[in-house]
Amino acid sequence: MEILITNDDGRGTKGLLTLARAMRPLGRVTVLVPENGRSGMSSAISVGRLMTLRQLTAQDALTEEERDIIGTCRVYVTNGTPADCVKLAINALYDGDDRRIDLTVSGINHGHNASVNLLYSGTMGACLVATEHGIPAIGFSLDDHSQDADFSFMEPYIPEITRQLLEEGFKNGVCYNVNAPIGPLHGVRRTRQCAGHWEKELAPHTDEHGNEGYMLTGQFINHEPEAEDTDMWCLAHGMVSIQPVRLDMTDYELL
Repeated sequence: MEILITNDDGRGTKGLLTLARAMRPLGRVTVLVPENGRSGMSSAISVGRLMTLRQLTAQDALTEEERDIIGTCRVYVTNGTPADCVKLAINALYDGDDRRIDLTVSGINHGHNASVNLLYSGTMGACLVATEHGIPAIGFSLDDHSQDADFSFMEPYIPEITRQLLEEGFKNGVCYNVNAPIGPLHGVRRTRQCAGHWEKELAPHTDEHGNEGYMLTGQFINHEPEAEDTDMWCLAHGMVSIQPVRLDMTDYELL
């Protein structure tokens, strides 16, 4: 099985390295990620801008962990977005190749992508592009923004969830958004997207050079905290959330 891994946090992150380790037993892994972080890019693509593509060698490794992944997987970086990574893989890495991408996995994101965060997520943006091209796709995220986040509790669940979803088969136009809370986990649940919104999203800020402007901040407001079938409830109760996500955003009830 040909597996493409991408993310929106950039190369060398703990989440990416954890995902690559989890995927190696499942097939031949190719990693293609942004050179630097591209969080919050959703499905943004580079228009009118040259996209670079560079394969990393052992000499490029920033850590021993990254060197291990480079030694066992094809690893590439680009100046593009997560969505660009999927398009580059399809149109450059696999163009003219007898093989095709059988599965795209994105993450593991540092920070959850539940509720409306899904709309902004570069992690899930990559999955939606893969879904557009008929490639099964799963986005993995952990509810911890720390660069030194502990993925050890989530890691064993990743191959198990991946195998289960592959065995079930992917419905046309559907990918999966998988989110895990911090710490010991108490099971897995299929969920729906929680209704909510962000408020007080921008705050005045002065940078180190004295430039004045605004920085993204904010507070999430859960519109249905008591609903037990949502992704946010699942995370709050120590469970892994698996949410099916449709590429088709048409509201058919209004037709």
